[in-house]
Formats: sequence, structure tokens, C-alpha cells
Amino acid sequence: MARAHRVALISTFFTALWALVFFKVFLVPGLDEAAVSQIWPLIPWWLLVTFGSYSLWSLGWGLFTFRDCPEAYEELMHEISQAKDDLRTKGITVD
Repeated sequence: MARAHRVALISTFFTALWALVFFKVFLVPGLDEAAVSQIWPLIPWWLLVTFGSYSLWSLGWGLFTFRDCPEAYEELMHEISQAKDDLRTKGITVD
């Protein structure tokens, strides 16, 4: 099973479980109905905020630990100059 299928299956399961409790088809044992009716509708927002926080942290950490790659820079500049030279031989002005 591919990772996307697994994520879709787990997401569908938990969404169905959330909807069953939200529409009072299934009751949460150990919690009174008043607490469920106040807390349960906020769970999707909490998950959205948690996912957004994780995404921002992941992006920030990636930028913080971004390494300089002078070899890759030199290789890229060499490929750009080769492409420019190739275009010039075909009569296209570059720069």
C-alpha cells in the first residue's frame, strides 16, 4: 500500500469517527455529552493549527540548516554558460 493510500485510509477512518461522534451516533465513553458538544467541534481547528505550526517549524528549520553548496553553484553557473553559448551559436542574443 502506497503512503498516500495509507494516509487517505487513516484520514477517512478518523474523519468518519469524528463525524459519528459529532452527530451523536456514537458516544465517547467517560465523557459527558455537554463536554463532547463543546470540545468535539473544535478538534478540526486544533488539527489545522497544529499542522500549520508544524509546517512553519519545518520550513524554518530547513532554512536555518540550509547548507551552502559552492560546488553546486559552480556547476550551475557552468551549465548556464554552456546554455548561453549554445543559444549564441543558434543566433539568439542572450544577456
